Amino acid sequence: MDRIRIVGGNELKGVIPISGAKNAALPLMIASLLTDDTLTLENVPHLADVEQLIRILGNHGVDYTVNGRRESQDTGYSRTIHFTARNIVDTTAPYELVSKMRASFWVIGPLLARMGEARVSLPGGCAIGTRPVDLFIDGLRALGADIDIDIGYVVAKAPKGLIGNRYVFPKVSVGATHVLMMAASLARGETVLENAAREPEIVNLADCLNAMGARITGAGTSTITIEGVTSLQGARHRIIPDRIETGTYAMAVAMTGGDVLLQGARSDLLQGALDIVGQSGATITQTNEGIRVARNGAGIAPVDVTTEPFPGFPTDLQAQFMGLMTMANGRSKITETIFENRFMHVQELARFGARISLSGQSAIVDGVAKLKGAPVMATDLRASVSLVIAALAAEGESTVNRVYHLDRGFERLEEKLSRCGATVERISG
Repeated sequence: MDRIRIVGGNELKGVIPISGAKNAALPLMIASLLTDDTLTLENVPHLADVEQLIRILGNHGVDYTVNGRRESQDTGYSRTIHFTARNIVDTTAPYELVSKMRASFWVIGPLLARMGEARVSLPGGCAIGTRPVDLFIDGLRALGADIDIDIGYVVAKAPKGLIGNRYVFPKVSVGATHVLMMAASLARGETVLENAAREPEIVNLADCLNAMGARITGAGTSTITIEGVTSLQGARHRIIPDRIETGTYAMAVAMTGGDVLLQGARSDLLQGALDIVGQSGATITQTNEGIRVARNGAGIAPVDVTTEPFPGFPTDLQAQFMGLMTMANGRSKITETIFENRFMHVQELARFGARISLSGQSAIVDGVAKLKGAPVMATDLRASVSLVIAALAAEGESTVNRVYHLDRGFERLEEKLSRCGATVERISG
């Protein structure tokens, strides 16, 4: 099993290209199930989750080409992939595929809308709380679907098609908003989604669906209106830059010091998080080329933060920010409101010498003057990169194990960091 070796203490200086957003790419790929034409997606990141979803879509009959070639490997940071779901050969998403990645459950919406039926295994994914699928099921039922749970599978049927309706999310859910927006695009009549997620990835999907012929307004606000159409066509669409990767590298620079251009990054996608990083002592500037992050010899200031739905501080940056706060000049408080059980990185950060105590939904971090390198183990995608951030500033050598978590969401992390002066290498086996 691969691991990453890091020798800390180097400032980061240079350019890091920001990849296409994983959290935008996955629903966009799934949207290819809504049409028998070709959906072309630009700026697709090369990640384990993307490759897994390609296999899942292939199980349903979706064909694909990468930059015109029928292969999954590519040498660049950005890929163009053409997805064609001309013939849906299977409306079942089996456990052995869905259990490996939670987002694959989202195929239930397009399959149900286009084919009138879907049988999808209950999902797997990162162990960061229960994250039930109740909102997905309730929302699809509101659109007229008949849904049962049968031996670990969600069995949904709408033989006469879905029917537009008003649905109020009892709590904000990015995944459920994705699914209901896709399903309602082919429903008869108007659907109004209230208390909908406002994340940039929702807007990116709505823009793509509209390019395919959907009639969606209000994406990016808490009320989304979808006027159903009888069919969707193919389109060409570009995936937005990854705001979580952007925030992660911004925090890495704030942690180590230095000066890095995050090439292609957009501050409007994560301004709330960038403001917090700025309060910690980094200088952040939007340029024509991306976002420049710099920190000179000044120390790291402690900042309290609470995770919130967009435009608040993202839960997917909570672990990374905790890594940054381990060397702050004072005490900080980090409160997690989105997912329970998302503090599993605390014990591993403590191996570097971090001082962190837990109190309910909050972590109290007392900054220390130095961290010391240590062998650590990743527990989930975002937790794993928090360990990398700590290791970059720690004295001596660290080894991050279970880096397959990193490969799910960070494209060529060690290569990007190495080009900016970090001593980072992947060790195979």
